[in-house]
Amino acid sequence: MASTRFASIADFHAALDAESRDICDALRGVIDTSLPDAQSRIWHAHPVWFIAENPIVGYSRLKSCVRLLFWSGQSFATPGLAPEGTFKAAEKRYITAAQVEKAPLRLWLAEARDVQWDYRNLVRRKGRLERLS
Repeated sequence: MASTRFASIADFHAALDAESRDICDALRGVIDTSLPDAQSRIWHAHPVWFIAENPIVGYSRLKSCVRLLFWSGQSFATPGLAPEGTFKAAEKRYITAAQVEKAPLRLWLAEARDVQWDYRNLVRRKGRLERLS
């Protein structure tokens, strides 16, 4: 699935197995209602939501799970996310749709709106992140 190009998030979901689709449907429902002003699109072959062209949250299908990624998640106060990568991203992994707990997800999404590192200009700044106010 990683090499496949999708025209829309619906196309991405349609290509998933049933369990992964249920997880992604649950995630998308909460993300869309919690971030109604965010723009969503397929970015690097995965669904991602942006605020002012800055990536905020997205998910992808890995071999054994669905990974929810918050680009600034390491700076969140709400517990439950694991650090991911060398910047400020943090993740939560799901194997079943029943594991998608809406209460912490809504808290992370509220923080994602307020706590943002500037990934949009990461290349221009030669890999140096700056916090947005």
